[in-house]
Amino acid sequence: MTSPIFRTDVPEDYRAGFACFVGRPNAGKSTLTNALVGTKVAITSSKPQTTRHTIRGIVHRQSHQLVLVDTPGLHRPRTLLGERLNELVMATLAEVDAIGFCLPADEKIGPGDRFIAQKLAGIARTPVVGIVTKTDRVSRERVAEALLAAQELMDFAALVPVSAVAEEQVDVLEGVLAEQMPLSPPLYPEGELTDEPEQRMVAELVREAALEGVRDELPHSLAVVVEEMLPREDRPADRPLWDVRVNVFVERPSQKAIIIGRGGSRLREIGSQARTGIEALLGTPVYLDLHVKVAKDWQRDPKQLGRLGF
Repeated sequence: MTSPIFRTDVPEDYRAGFACFVGRPNAGKSTLTNALVGTKVAITSSKPQTTRHTIRGIVHRQSHQLVLVDTPGLHRPRTLLGERLNELVMATLAEVDAIGFCLPADEKIGPGDRFIAQKLAGIARTPVVGIVTKTDRVSRERVAEALLAAQELMDFAALVPVSAVAEEQVDVLEGVLAEQMPLSPPLYPEGELTDEPEQRMVAELVREAALEGVRDELPHSLAVVVEEMLPREDRPADRPLWDVRVNVFVERPSQKAIIIGRGGSRLREIGSQARTGIEALLGTPVYLDLHVKVAKDWQRDPKQLGRLGF
């Protein structure tokens, strides 16, 4: 196994550190993380609470290295899972060098944003950069209104409008975040884009596929666990195949029926979509074995939350 290669030719004013994106659910945090890294490290969905773990994406430049920590949406929790996700976000915020507060341009500032602003106000000495996201969805006038509303929400170190989808102002935001980083040599080896374990990324790709087209109440009830992931022994070296066995957990039998679909049609769609992403991740053909199981009210059960990795 080769040793990781760290850059040694960095300039004296090289900066490296951690920046964390926060915002209410579905504010564009994961899409922005992927745009800055230049590849997919976080799953995205139109459904809220898509992100359930902190995910690190690493941006390598000649003058700086940004480690972007994508977090679950900060929200008023209604379940034990929600409480634990909020605790995860707050613990992350206490450890980073800068915070990016995402405020979608296509929605007015509401109680959820004020709740987050109040939480951020209690974190001393960490600069907060305001990020007005999804600017491609609205007019210039609406972007201007969103920027003014953001200025009234709290005191930002900087305020940047951005569209991750249209790749507008992404480089400007990167520069603003890099300025907030401390002087430091690189923290991660060159070429490394994420420190996410492969098993977790596989589970997230399955969950992303399962989230597409489901009803609003179901996304919160979905959890995915990779049971096994290993190369098939009887395959020749030039034609490898990985066996990936995954359990998809829901809270009620009616939800299980939705995921499986009539005659298993929905589950086959999920498997086909997820397999494409998993094969790209692992760089090898994959046999994906999906099973749907019921874990009753797992979001509120401490033991089941522990088994599912929360």
